[in-house]
Amino acid sequence: MSKDAQCSCPKTASISRAIAYLLPMTSTNFTLFDTAIGLCGLAWRGETVVSVLLPEGGADKSRARLQRRFADLVETQPTPLIDDLITRIRALLDGQPIDLTDAPVDMSVFDDFPRKVYEIARAIPPGQALTYGEIAERLGDKLLARDVGAAMGQNPYPIIIPCHRVVAAGGKLGGFSARGGSDTKQKLLAIEGYAPGGQASLF
Repeated sequence: MSKDAQCSCPKTASISRAIAYLLPMTSTNFTLFDTAIGLCGLAWRGETVVSVLLPEGGADKSRARLQRRFADLVETQPTPLIDDLITRIRALLDGQPIDLTDAPVDMSVFDDFPRKVYEIARAIPPGQALTYGEIAERLGDKLLARDVGAAMGQNPYPIIIPCHRVVAAGGKLGGFSARGGSDTKQKLLAIEGYAPGGQASLF
């Protein structure tokens, strides 16, 4: 996320705390899988996804990043539901217009503001985008654009909550917190066929 889209504010301060306590009574399983953009990962508890990992530069780095977040991490084979989700993520990253809005993530762990931001972002179809300001306006206050950017920068479910489809105003990409930054964001948007000006009409 670019510096001008980040802030430390009460509306987003709880996001990291929420991530840390996702479904704490069960162990965290994970698997790594190849995609068109490189090695990605999914971590889950029960049948609920708790983390989506974009390429980190190799399997060892991917495992290390997940282990820093989840002390009870166990690498294992995916359940049928998780395996189906992996198949759909691969298809999306191959350029197919796959809908992931039913993917099993727990939105209830977030405070009201980031949850609303993520719900709006999650509804953006492949090949389209909204700006930080447009999401802020849909939340009732265009001055919340930087808060929207901060929430996007802490999104634990990239691809499922497609933060790459949230861009800056004036045709600019804006920042991206995954490895590769804006280059990765541009690659994801190109795969989906997005061109500047392809803004979303959701409501």
